[in-house]
Amino acid sequence: MKNVQSPLGGETVKHNATAPRLDRLDGMTIGESWNGDFKGDYTFPIIRNLLKEKYPGIKIIPFTEFPYIYGADNPAAQKELAKTIAARAKELGCDALISGNGA
Repeated sequence: MKNVQSPLGGETVKHNATAPRLDRLDGMTIGESWNGDFKGDYTFPIIRNLLKEKYPGIKIIPFTEFPYIYGADNPAAQKELAKTIAARAKELGCDALISGNGA
């Protein structure tokens, strides 16, 4: 019998717990964060309007109020940007952040 190695490899990043989900959105302040990819300038306004229809008391801070770097592939730059976005979200009173919007 030969030794077989998985092509997936082992874990290279320590996984941290994610923040708990909000139990409601009405009355919450939600920020939008976008990296300049996948037509967020088109889709975020649609998502924003749908959320406002479903949750009339929601406040949404548009992605234009947050910094972004299109195509940042440097891990150090991405980490620094994430810290900057988190600080901005806190400054704006966000309860949650929509980060990107799918592909």
